[in-house]
Amino acid sequence: MKTLSTRDKLIHAMADALQRKGLRGVGVSEILELSGLPKGSLYHHFPGGKNQLAVAAIDYISSQLDKLFAHLFSQHEHPFSALQHWLNGALGQLENSQFERGCPLATIALESSASDSEIRAALARSFAALRQALASQLEQQHYSSAQAHNLAALFVALYEGGLLQARVAGSSAPLQAAAQALFDLTEPRKTTGARP
Repeated sequence: MKTLSTRDKLIHAMADALQRKGLRGVGVSEILELSGLPKGSLYHHFPGGKNQLAVAAIDYISSQLDKLFAHLFSQHEHPFSALQHWLNGALGQLENSQFERGCPLATIALESSASDSEIRAALARSFAALRQALASQLEQQHYSSAQAHNLAALFVALYEGGLLQARVAGSSAPLQAAAQALFDLTEPRKTTGARP
């Protein structure tokens, strides 16, 4: 297994903290404790401090999306099986963390303000990358470009909204219900082999 650089240790620690606590809920001391690094290393690699590190963590998350979806879709014959597997993984992670570990992007997005321009720009890039990574896989499943992009946008909205509701409710039911509604709507097309 590859040893992480100091910079990457900080990014991974921040990505983990963002998923659990969001940007406002985590302090520099916690990030340093998670990474096992001294304070000077943070400001050496990220002179802009916590916000600059958060942008790097968001960009890191974005950089993993193509690989994630390519692997996921290669493991499942039908695209909706791949999406169901992704949802189940997110729900499992949420439940195993006592509904603490949600989507790092949504957590930060909800607490950001207009003054957080760099954070919001990174989030916009990341959500766009998420939709694009998903749409690319759907296009490989013979969906038209427009269908793939529309379905990706719908699914990301469903995933983010359902995950937030599940986290607040302390129950996976909101996300499961939303996903089942989407899959039920598409089931006739799935069984006839037609695409939406």
